[in-house]
Amino acid sequence: MTEPTSLEDLERQVLRPTPPSSTRIVRWVVSIAILGPAIWSALGLNISMERILGAPADMWNIVRLMFPPDLTVGYVGKRVLPKVLESLYIAWIGTMIGAFFSFLLAFPAAKNISSRWLAFTVRLLFNAIRAFPELLLAFIFLPIFGLGAWTGTLAIGIHSIGTLGKLSSEAIEGIDSGPLEAIRSAGGGWSSVMRFGVLPQVLPTIVAYWLYRFEINLRVSAFLGVIGAGGVGAEMLNQINFRSFQKVGAVLITVIVVVLIIDTISAALRRRIIMGKVEEVAAPEVFVRPETAEIL
Repeated sequence: MTEPTSLEDLERQVLRPTPPSSTRIVRWVVSIAILGPAIWSALGLNISMERILGAPADMWNIVRLMFPPDLTVGYVGKRVLPKVLESLYIAWIGTMIGAFFSFLLAFPAAKNISSRWLAFTVRLLFNAIRAFPELLLAFIFLPIFGLGAWTGTLAIGIHSIGTLGKLSSEAIEGIDSGPLEAIRSAGGGWSSVMRFGVLPQVLPTIVAYWLYRFEINLRVSAFLGVIGAGGVGAEMLNQINFRSFQKVGAVLITVIVVVLIIDTISAALRRRIIMGKVEEVAAPEVFVRPETAEIL
């Protein structure tokens, strides 16, 4: 770089160069592409500023009617807790169904250990399953299995297959191929590669996905009861219909407490599975010669 000979040359070297105009155009295009559909969607939903400003007051009126909640033993112990436990059972069995079938289908869906067309077919199946939310699946199963917990269990279990299958197959695709090549070079077959090369690498992550999906399924099972698919949602809907807002508050508090407890336990288990046991490493001892104070 040459020495500046004038003030104009110094400013030209010190000041930041002007960014290209194409960058500004791209920013404007991206901003319009994001804000435009958002504004169009808001207009299609008839969202007015009056409704937005009045929403906090309306919500506060509902919350005020819920207090003090009816936390009596006769209601919470005999009506709410059995329904909360039913939601817990639905979420657990649904997660087990999703975990079992997704675990079997995740291996043929992984591109690094399966053929191209087989992986494409199984992934297409996962996408088709995920296209139907749990609520829609429950509506489909209601005429077949009727009202009750079994409908909600199947809806949660089938949707979990699509989600867990996608996550598990992606975890398998991210493994280190070195152990697999070592097993093959030693004469190991496909089963040995899966048993000793793939499973040890992906099983902790997959189990963590199962626990995380159980947390989601517990929340889903809580509102599936609104349509008669079992769980605590039916009790909440009944109390809302009868305008017993104090009982609604008791249901909400019980559900929140149970969900927080399950989430805390599940998060601790997932952290232990992924990270393992953290052991404290003792600091190395430093020996000093008293006469010379030299560190060895």
